[in-house]
Amino acid sequence: MDQTKKTYYIDIENAQIYSEPVEAADWQFKIFATDEELAQINEYINENYDADLKTFARAHVPFLEYHKESKNDEYDETMTGIYRMIYDLGDEEARRHIEGMGIL
Repeated sequence: MDQTKKTYYIDIENAQIYSEPVEAADWQFKIFATDEELAQINEYINENYDADLKTFARAHVPFLEYHKESKNDEYDETMTGIYRMIYDLGDEEARRHIEGMGIL
C-alpha cells in the first residue's frame, strides 16, 4: 500500500471523510493519513455506526442506566478509537480541540 500521507477532512457528526474541503460540508478535523490509516479510521466509523444502531432501542428504555448496558460500551470504545486516531493523525488544531474535550 502507498505509505504517502495525504490530507483528509473529517466530519465527525455525519461520519464522513473528505479528500478535499467541501464547502457544503461542515468538517471538524484535518488529518494526514496513509491509505492504511484511512482504512483503519473508516473501519472505526463503520463499527461506530453499527454500535449506534444497537443503542437506539436502549435509548427508549428510561429505567435502564447508561453505564449498565454493554452496547453503550461498544459505542464509547469506537468513538474513543476514532478520536484517538484523529488526535494521532491530526493537525495541531485537531489535537488541541481533542485535548480540550478531555475524552482521551
